[in-house]
Amino acid sequence: QVQLVESGGGLVQPGGSLRLSCAASGFTFSRFAMSWYRQAPGKEREAVAAINSAGGSTTYAESVKGRFTISRDYAKNLVYLQMNSLKPEDTAVYYCNVQLPVGLSLRDYWGQGTQVTVSS
Repeated sequence: QVQLVESGGGLVQPGGSLRLSCAASGFTFSRFAMSWYRQAPGKEREAVAAINSAGGSTTYAESVKGRFTISRDYAKNLVYLQMNSLKPEDTAVYYCNVQLPVGLSLRDYWGQGTQVTVSS
């Protein structure tokens, strides 16, 4: 079955860096785009970054452009989110996501999330 397992979250001071990882299994990793989302307390889940199946195209939320970088490792079926210059407003649970075809529609799959807290 499809599994997404995030890791790498933690407590970091403002201006610091973290690298999140998402281990993907249960589907053909090289064929699908992958995304990172986040959800802060009391807020809706929002898209942070996405990378296409070939790895050559990435998109970012305006709030993280220039600070975050999404990448993928096809040999290890991993997706990374490198987060630099972290701000307190980046505090959230970060989720890995893939959309897979199920019949004639697309289904979202999510990991369990990893907590990122930016605080001094």
